[in-house]
Amino acid sequence: MSHHKIEVNSLKYQYTDGRQALNGVNFLITHGESVGIVGANGAGKSTLLMHLVGILFPNEGEVNVGDVPVTKKTLPVIRQSVGMVFQNPDDQLFMPTVFDDVAFGPRNYQLPEEEVEKRVHEALDTVGVLHLKSRPPYKLSGGEKRAVAIATVLAMKPDVLVMDEPTAALDPKSRRRLITLLQGFTHTKIITSHDMDMVFELCERTIVLKDGKVSADGPTLEVLSNRELMEDCSLEVPLTLQACPVCGRNNI
Repeated sequence: MSHHKIEVNSLKYQYTDGRQALNGVNFLITHGESVGIVGANGAGKSTLLMHLVGILFPNEGEVNVGDVPVTKKTLPVIRQSVGMVFQNPDDQLFMPTVFDDVAFGPRNYQLPEEEVEKRVHEALDTVGVLHLKSRPPYKLSGGEKRAVAIATVLAMKPDVLVMDEPTAALDPKSRRRLITLLQGFTHTKIITSHDMDMVFELCERTIVLKDGKVSADGPTLEVLSNRELMEDCSLEVPLTLQACPVCGRNNI
């Protein structure tokens, strides 16, 4: 399967309560890009991500990963190429040990146990928590859970890493460790967040959603420094781009 693009065409989705979460979203993400998706609460960010991995399916429009449409029939292929880390790690960790959680995906694809163990060790080592492999997930800290959740996705060797609010509820040290980790990934990355400074640091491109539509799509510096746009979408310019209150100079 060609994995060199993720294409979203005229995507519309309405929840059963009548709320229109997505209202004609269009974009193309090419292989190797790091893209931030930002917007106020209710803008449609999480709903959009769930369409990329086939948790939700559109009322209208389509999502293509490479040349393969995201449908119920293609899910096994799509989920080998696109891995999603959920906002709450507890939604992803449910096995007795960290090892079993990270091994769950590869085992589900009936890989040989030797290959499963290799992938688990590589994934846990990549995120720096190999020493936690025998621990029960419920005894981990928030930052440790986040790292293990990422490892569960990396063990599937995806081409695209999708993350929903990855720095939510992390302390400053864990947040910095996560950003450093993500900077080292060569995967295509699609990240939703309210953490504008993290998006500025990690993503070369940013898509802004408002009321289920794309309000802006372009280079991150250009998009996030547009005060009028950010205010109109109920967002704030990253602190990194704001003028110092003492000297009046910008931070970059």
